[in-house]
Amino acid sequence: MGTAYTPGLKVSSGTIIQKQRRLPLKGQVLAKVGDRVSAADIIARTDIPGIIQTVKVAESLGLEPDEAMSVLQVKEGEDVVAGRLFAETKSFFGLIKTECKTPFTGKIELISPTTGHVGVRLPSKPVEISAYIDGVIAEVIPDEGVVVETYGAFVQGIFGVGGERMGNLAVVVDSPDALLTEDHITEKHAGMVVVGGAGVTLDALRKAASVGVVGVVVGAIVDTALIQYLGHDIGVAITGHEPVDATLILTEGFGSIAMAARTFDLLKTLEGRSVSINGATQIRAGVIRPEIIAPFDEKPPVDDKPDQGQTLSIGTHIRVIREPHFGRLGVVTKLPSEPVEVESGAVVRILEAKLDDEEIVVVPRANVEIIEG
Repeated sequence: MGTAYTPGLKVSSGTIIQKQRRLPLKGQVLAKVGDRVSAADIIARTDIPGIIQTVKVAESLGLEPDEAMSVLQVKEGEDVVAGRLFAETKSFFGLIKTECKTPFTGKIELISPTTGHVGVRLPSKPVEISAYIDGVIAEVIPDEGVVVETYGAFVQGIFGVGGERMGNLAVVVDSPDALLTEDHITEKHAGMVVVGGAGVTLDALRKAASVGVVGVVVGAIVDTALIQYLGHDIGVAITGHEPVDATLILTEGFGSIAMAARTFDLLKTLEGRSVSINGATQIRAGVIRPEIIAPFDEKPPVDDKPDQGQTLSIGTHIRVIREPHFGRLGVVTKLPSEPVEVESGAVVRILEAKLDDEEIVVVPRANVEIIEG
């Protein structure tokens, strides 16, 4: 039963990566299969219709709906600008004039004789989708988007905030257990993705944002610092839409946890390379992990090494995702076949692992995730 596991994080020095880039509604695809694209290239665009705003003409003029319709000066389908006169009435031999003007710019979408209201649809908003990674268009989804494929290094984090960013990678600390502070960040890091070690201070995050750093990658963060950085507590829904200047990616968890040496060493080899990052995270159904992608110019010769895949076996690299060993890395040393009763009273399948500090632990298989190579 080696397949009883929790899907884990991928940390790979070279793998094929495919990213689906899809519009929120149908539009125009600007690329074709085989096109080579850069991360910033726009590959599809569309227009999202504006919302309809109601102008209460009858109420504004103090008329019944049918009376309001008789003095209306616009028609359906007509473009209007804010301040346009919709209707007016005159009384006392024309001495008193009552006007109804629209506060909205848009197009007349509907006119209701029943209510005396006019609906103005606001201007549409253009939406463009970039390729996000350097690569080749592997598939076109008609009227919706594309699939971009590349070969490169791929690192998944455990949690992140902030959306898609692109920039050159800069490792600014000497070891995976070093704390990233404001002293590590300078003006020269503007437009870059900086990598720290065990954690990051709130001052460092604020300085990163102020100098124009586009992303920060560290092992962990104290939850209070994250809340202060965001300006609010984080919920349980999907992240990635926070209005932060620098996307933040955690590779290990919360508190002070050294970045896995394997992850840190890989990021060190990517120093100076252009990377694409995304802090979007979803921990419920349809798991989404934050990511760092570093495309390579070309794919190396095929490696004959068998793919570890998503199967637990002796020697598999894992991360513990439950207390009391949360965030610890290790290697599977034993996979007993029979279920065992654990402290909680549940009978579950377990594994034995040697952690990174040589401690041997026994944990339920559901409490670990594979770290793919």
